[in-house]
Amino acid sequence: MRVVHIGKFYPPVLGGIETHLRNLAVGLKDRVDLTVLVASSGRETVRERPEGVDLVRLGQMLQVASAPLVRGIRRELQMARPDIVHLHHPNPFATLAWLTRPVGKLVISYHGDTVRQKLLGPLFLPVLHRALGRASAVIAATRNHVEMSPILSQYAERCHIVPYGIDLETFSSAGQTDVEAIRNKYGPRLVLALGRLVYYKGFEFLVRAMREVEGKLVIIGEGPLQSELEQLVRETGQQEKITILGAVDDIPAWYHAADVFVLPSIAKSEAFGIVQLEAMAARTPVINTSLPSGVPLVSLDGETGHTVPPSDPDALAAAISRLLDDEPSRREFGEAGYERVRKGFTTGAMVERTLEVYGKVLSRPP
Repeated sequence: MRVVHIGKFYPPVLGGIETHLRNLAVGLKDRVDLTVLVASSGRETVRERPEGVDLVRLGQMLQVASAPLVRGIRRELQMARPDIVHLHHPNPFATLAWLTRPVGKLVISYHGDTVRQKLLGPLFLPVLHRALGRASAVIAATRNHVEMSPILSQYAERCHIVPYGIDLETFSSAGQTDVEAIRNKYGPRLVLALGRLVYYKGFEFLVRAMREVEGKLVIIGEGPLQSELEQLVRETGQQEKITILGAVDDIPAWYHAADVFVLPSIAKSEAFGIVQLEAMAARTPVINTSLPSGVPLVSLDGETGHTVPPSDPDALAAAISRLLDDEPSRREFGEAGYERVRKGFTTGAMVERTLEVYGKVLSRPP
């Protein structure tokens, strides 16, 4: 079975979809004849083989509203002669490229609706509907992805639920020396958040919430809002309390060092939150928000952490303080989170369910 995955970017580029694509590709590489096509950071096409994955970073001509336009994608598809093209949405230019010269059967991983693309979104909508109409299967990470999307709900009959998965062993343990070094520098009562510094992550509400929390916050990530967040930290007088780091090495050690992990997202652009799984695998309780997406279905309110309304710093502060003050609850939530990942959100489970979808697609007549 020859399969080509098409994504926007691939690690070391940070992002939930990029992490998912890497996890899935590593899991599939020994099960199918796999090629992954993504955009390069520059204009030159680069061929790599990270972790045994045949990866082509196609030269990028330009980027419109975070959507890369690359050169040579149709040529690569024709050369690969795939049985299945697995497209990761949103990726408008790649979608258009497949529609103008379709090869193989199309499977779409629908990672979420585009919320803020007021110009590109309406222009792309007819293209998206055509692609969904042509797709042999659509994969969504949770039932909420399907039911709460005004677009995807129209194609519910061809949707398959395949939850995202992570490598449990990678995040379930960490070097104690590294963990203690983080705690000694940034603790005690350490609150952790991780993600791109963009609007829908809601980090400004977390910064404001920390004014009412006895503890320290570390935000790991990079993005266009970094200077604004740093300014907000200064304006609220929390320079000694809040640290905004860029990209860091050894992410598992940070999850293990933290007492609480927070995903304060405010828009359904946050469709799942893979970082929740990573924190849960490290037995760290999670505070998330009640978005109309898959986010509250990952870490469950009252079972693996707390869920609060989005854009509500007071509710965030109360939930964080409640957990920081209650070590038995932190341990209980942490163990429940680990078990939840172990039973249903591993890379192995995700790969097997994806292969089942491929099998169903190929068993149908053209």
